[in-house]
Amino acid sequence: MIRRQTNDKIPNFHQRSSLWSKCTTFRKLRQIHAYMVVNGFNTSKFNVRELIYVSALVIPSGISYAHQVFDHITQPDRFMWNTMLRGSAQSPNPANTVSLFTQMERRGIQPDRYTFPFVLKACTKLSWSILGCAVHGKITKHGFDENTFAKNTLIYFHANVGEIEIASALFDSSATKQVVAWSALTAGYARRGNLGMARKVFDEMPEKDLISWNVMITAYAKMRQMESAKALFTLVPNPDIVTWNAMIAGYVTSGMHTHALQMFDEMTRVGEQPDEVTMLTLVTACTNSGDLDIGEKIHRSVLSLGGGKLSILLGNALIDMYAKCGEIDKAFKIFNNMKEKVVTTWNSIIGGLAFHGDSEEAINVFKRMRKIKITPNEITFVGVLVACSHAGRVQEGQEYFNLMKKEYKIKPNIRHYGCMVDLFGRAGLLNEAFEFINQMEIEPNDIIWRTLLGACRVHNHVELGKIANEKLLKLRKGESGDYVLLSNIYASQGEWGGAEKLRKVMDDKGVRKEAASSLVDADERMLMRFLFDSKPQMEVDKFKTKVHMKSFDVK
Repeated sequence: MIRRQTNDKIPNFHQRSSLWSKCTTFRKLRQIHAYMVVNGFNTSKFNVRELIYVSALVIPSGISYAHQVFDHITQPDRFMWNTMLRGSAQSPNPANTVSLFTQMERRGIQPDRYTFPFVLKACTKLSWSILGCAVHGKITKHGFDENTFAKNTLIYFHANVGEIEIASALFDSSATKQVVAWSALTAGYARRGNLGMARKVFDEMPEKDLISWNVMITAYAKMRQMESAKALFTLVPNPDIVTWNAMIAGYVTSGMHTHALQMFDEMTRVGEQPDEVTMLTLVTACTNSGDLDIGEKIHRSVLSLGGGKLSILLGNALIDMYAKCGEIDKAFKIFNNMKEKVVTTWNSIIGGLAFHGDSEEAINVFKRMRKIKITPNEITFVGVLVACSHAGRVQEGQEYFNLMKKEYKIKPNIRHYGCMVDLFGRAGLLNEAFEFINQMEIEPNDIIWRTLLGACRVHNHVELGKIANEKLLKLRKGESGDYVLLSNIYASQGEWGGAEKLRKVMDDKGVRKEAASSLVDADERMLMRFLFDSKPQMEVDKFKTKVHMKSFDVK
């Protein structure tokens, strides 16, 4: 079974029972929760504690479920509050930590030595320096400023938000100067991009533990200095899974996918067991490189190591990989075989189907999703609207756009508006597209206007093309493609004077068309990047990035 790597070095102040230690999936979590409710065990503080702990910290991406449960607890104790703070701080939305802490204070729950570091960690991730300094004040007020755990977290916070002098002063005032404090200062310098000072502190450490080695290697890897990372890697006495993952992730981030796969082979040769982070990184490498053969090999390794089972994150990543490599049937097969699916899983397959033009199936999956009461999010609707656009389903696309706003209370963002402009544009409804843009609740950006300009080129609409081009010139001072698109619109209508005049403007401004580029293909690629930059798999990528670089975190 693939090990779920945990980099959480918080002191182990909670021992799970044997029953709850077996709860490692959403399905089991829901089953146990239902059993608790049916049999009245949800009144037991012990069981509620376990439920909160497992959902917030054990189940991947389970923090949303933890929040739902926590909101219905009338009198949560301090352990439950701390658990929620801890889970929220390490989640993709650390701002929830601050909201929870505010509620905790209002309800008169006294913090302990664990409470503030969780809040401070969230402030670090969000780069909220002012709020973090306020938390520093509260730590001092409550007398925890000499607590080793709190002080190390403060060093890490101040170093990360750029207050190196304060971090250094806290470090110098530390009586013991534990290796964690050294690592915190090293990580702080590294995150600010000052690798020279980070390495200086690292070299001056009187004693180095594995965390400190991982901090420095990860720093080099994050800055794509892989030669320095590899040189340091060769000196690590006993590298662990975090060390290997840092190297593999660094090679992937640097685009050196072959080196990443070689590092994986070396890792398995020495007997180090890969974890979920390892496999997610390798799947990403295959996705980015388009190497389907290696991707299928990694897929087999994932199944072998996982006993034939796929976690939600790995399943999502594989769906994304196969979809981007053009094997949408294999992506769909993985989706159908996944026993546990969350909204990001549904989003991955809907987006993949829509991107590859299988609009009918994408919309059917969306209908199936709604039928079984899975609540779609804003990313879901991006995929659905793209599917409607590619299929020419204008009325249906409008209905889904309104459904998103009215039934699900999702406020449209620039990507949704882009989808709608593309929907109208592909169908040749250019006046409707222009009217839609004018009614947008947010300011249209260059992608919106270039989408309209591209549609005007396809449907030979000169007047709207002029307007779109003028808007683009104001937004980005004109790129060659914008001028050429409008020039082609003039030419298609026989307005050679307008085309020649535009060419002269290009010459006067020194604008040159890039050689060997297809404007139609470029528009398509540009729009799809715009629409799918934050598609659900990107949520997984964020998770991977955070976990790859976890050795920066001082917990």
